Amino acid sequence: MNLELFIPELSLAAFAIVVILLDLFTRRKGLLVAVSLAGLVVSAGFTIAMWGGGSQAIFNNMLAVDNFALFFKLLFLGIAALVILASVDYVSKFARFRGEYYALVLLSTLGMMLMAATAELIAIYIALELTSISLYILAGFLKDPKSTEASLKYLLLGAVASAVLLYGMALVFGFTGETQLGEIARTIQAMPPQALLASPALILGIVLLVAGFGFKIAAVPFHMWVPDVYEGAPTPITAYLSVGSKAAGFAIILRVFYSAFGLPEWLSLDWGLIFAVLSAIGMTLGNVVAISQTNIKRMLGYSSIAQAGYLMVGLATVGLSPAADILGRSGLLFFLASYALTNLGAFIAIIAISGKLNSDLIDHYSGMGKRAPLLALALTLCLISLIGLPPAAGFMAKFYIFSGAVHHGLLWLVIIAVINSVISAYYYLRVVKVMWLGQPASAEKVPSSPALRVALSISCLGVLLLGVIPGYIMKLAEVAARMFIF
Repeated sequence: MNLELFIPELSLAAFAIVVILLDLFTRRKGLLVAVSLAGLVVSAGFTIAMWGGGSQAIFNNMLAVDNFALFFKLLFLGIAALVILASVDYVSKFARFRGEYYALVLLSTLGMMLMAATAELIAIYIALELTSISLYILAGFLKDPKSTEASLKYLLLGAVASAVLLYGMALVFGFTGETQLGEIARTIQAMPPQALLASPALILGIVLLVAGFGFKIAAVPFHMWVPDVYEGAPTPITAYLSVGSKAAGFAIILRVFYSAFGLPEWLSLDWGLIFAVLSAIGMTLGNVVAISQTNIKRMLGYSSIAQAGYLMVGLATVGLSPAADILGRSGLLFFLASYALTNLGAFIAIIAISGKLNSDLIDHYSGMGKRAPLLALALTLCLISLIGLPPAAGFMAKFYIFSGAVHHGLLWLVIIAVINSVISAYYYLRVVKVMWLGQPASAEKVPSSPALRVALSISCLGVLLLGVIPGYIMKLAEVAARMFIF
């Protein structure tokens, strides 16, 4: 069974249980943070030890242990660690439930790790629901009207998306008689094109899979939950949703569509064009609607929809490129890593600033450059990265993903993406203008905990390093992109 290959997930689950039990017996709540971070570090250590070990499968080929899965596992563990560090002050708002909060973050991270590794339809659904249920609860942790509404809306729409996804999986299973991705691929490739075209079941199943997974990555037209959930959820969880859930969604989309539907070529071209159209619509709608937002969390919610559009440029490239070409896949992986650091940095700065102001309105950030220059500088760097300007990571991320798209005949999509990047500069730089040129409402400084400052420093340093010396992470992304199990 090779159970040792499952140790990263088992260790994280064990630490989540320890956090819950420890919460019952200790009043030193800081210990919960230490144990949670220790669980993430231990799991990351086991994951790193497996890097470069070749592609293997466990549990009757339900889970893949390859560099693609390991890359995403490390990404999810890093995201969770930064979110926990940024939450140290914030959790005072729900002091009675700190243990549950940290445990749910660990369990949702466990679900994301499984999503990146699953190579079988039933396992994919179970991993996705483990992640989703944890996030539904976390979104409502503040227990105020907005937070409760966010959690309920996320739950109801998430349930509909899960049903659509499950129906798509059922159609694929009914057509192929298989649930394992590699077997689905072999069954489809063994059929003559006439048989595939004669039955609409497979195409409809693929369309429903796009819809179900589209909800998880906040792709238009499955984005309707994003603004309200981002605004109502606790800010650290909003940050976690914006990067963790999105990265997990793209990881499973890449594995499912590349491994199961990568051949024949005409099928790959079809779903590649679907993602290209969704990309163009998503980035345009997200950026245009973000312009009118006055709440910074809602603004970043629509920004997240636009960023999903940019990321789907990479998915479209994967669909339209030959199987041996890793340019689209590696560019997408690098974009996800840089976006995670960038958006986390922005939200961590917002946690500190909004916590002091007790407001998320952009106008209330006026003069923040004078009251909290380091926080304002960090937020400015992250917003510049989201635009895609050098020397931040966003510039190199867009360079890699757009280069791959142009190389494979998607110049029209890149032109739309570049125009949208210019549009996005308006609302991102509006926040920068308010912070640095506006007059502060008071001269009172904005305090932040050492843990939050550490998380913010790591995020901003990562944004700069990936923008100036992206080669190392890009090489890791290229190695990960080669390691699919079929």
